[in-house]
Amino acid sequence: MKASELKRGMIIKDGSDFLMVIEMDHKTPGNLRAIYQATFKSILGEKIVNRRFSPSDTVEKADLEAKQGQYLYKDHSGYHFMDMANYETLVLGENLIGPNKDYLKENLEVKVLYYDNHPVTVELPVSLPLRVVESSPGTKGDTTGRAMKSAKLETGLEINVPLFIVEGETILVDTRTGEYLGRA
Repeated sequence: MKASELKRGMIIKDGSDFLMVIEMDHKTPGNLRAIYQATFKSILGEKIVNRRFSPSDTVEKADLEAKQGQYLYKDHSGYHFMDMANYETLVLGENLIGPNKDYLKENLEVKVLYYDNHPVTVELPVSLPLRVVESSPGTKGDTTGRAMKSAKLETGLEINVPLFIVEGETILVDTRTGEYLGRA
């Protein structure tokens, strides 16, 4: 596929590694040709990779098999998922879960991505309803634009929410960006 078709969250194969697109920028410096600046995170390792592509460059999209799974719990051995097809338990380490750990709650259905019958990572739904467990009260005042405050969610994730959100309320969170989307 062409590099211009890359989008946030896509996974490409780079040699023996898999890279997930974290950020994608289209730049046209002056009157020069357009370039694509991409930031990738290695799924199998912890490294961050920056690459530049011209619009005609091609990348190899990872051919991953997706199986439906359900998150059960986390303990010292890792994150436990149940395969929805055969009800077997699968344990994934924190290195394979990555930043998705901030969105996992019990009984959440996810897609477990496999390459060559080995689990590589999990794919979350685009948005998730999460309950606000801790938030300071919003104060009205001289605000311009969107006034935000910090809120802690049931998974431990902290995000910025509008001032009218109170503790105990359920909100929708974008799992790709970690941003508040609205009330659930």
